Amino acid sequence: MQAKHPSDSICIMTDLVLPSETNPLNNLFGGELLARMDRAASIAARRHSRRIVVTASVNHVAFNRTIPLGSVVTIEAKVSRAFKTSMEVFMDVWIEDRESGVRAKANEAIYTFVAVDETGLPTQIAEITPETELEKTRFEAALRRKQLSLVLAGKMKAQDATELKALFQ
Repeated sequence: MQAKHPSDSICIMTDLVLPSETNPLNNLFGGELLARMDRAASIAARRHSRRIVVTASVNHVAFNRTIPLGSVVTIEAKVSRAFKTSMEVFMDVWIEDRESGVRAKANEAIYTFVAVDETGLPTQIAEITPETELEKTRFEAALRRKQLSLVLAGKMKAQDATELKALFQ
């Protein structure tokens, strides 16, 4: 299977924040943003794997800025690292000021997806070859995040987490 680049999987979704999607402070509901990110990430994962994909975990979400009613929201998702059957998708969420048009980063998130066949069994996927410095940084950090997740879930012993041990030695 030939390796792919993160740019092969990119999904850019842009939408407007409507009144029915906001809380009493007129900001986008966090759950609404999570759903939008899940859709964008699943498209990126499917573009990489060319398989059915299922969300395995939401590894990280940072709600750094509120997203006001009427804002234009853009989610940029792409696969940051592929493992045997799973892949990490990193997302940046941008808001565009409705009057000035200036874009600002509002949030980011990391989801993990598993590629499955038609019967729901995990299936092998292509590797990722990062190109940009940001892609290389996210690629390298993905293995540490995966090992930490496995250790916390009790699926890996701490002494076997080679990437995590390297951080503390």
